[in-house]
Amino acid sequence: MSSALRARIKHFVKRLAVVVLSFALVATALAYSVDYVVFRYRVAENRQPFGQVTVYSYDAVAQKSGKTQLIFNPPEVQTCVNALFPHAGYVPCWYLQRHAEQRTDI
Repeated sequence: MSSALRARIKHFVKRLAVVVLSFALVATALAYSVDYVVFRYRVAENRQPFGQVTVYSYDAVAQKSGKTQLIFNPPEVQTCVNALFPHAGYVPCWYLQRHAEQRTDI
């Protein structure tokens, strides 16, 4: 393979990578923007922008013997946002439902 052909292929791959990365960034920004507008609409119209999920948490305490002691806390209800992305300081409900069991390492 000649060096001119290698250079053209290398240039094409770099350009393709830039185009794909740019498209991914624009698509993510557009998705977040639309999600935020829908969230603000739900807040303004009081159309259930927030939800609640019961979260089970426990503390994992490492002991000197190498074992771990688990201390279970009572379940608590956490507020979440019915959206694709986090808004207003709340985690999305779809994420919190999948991570309803939370461990804290001490």
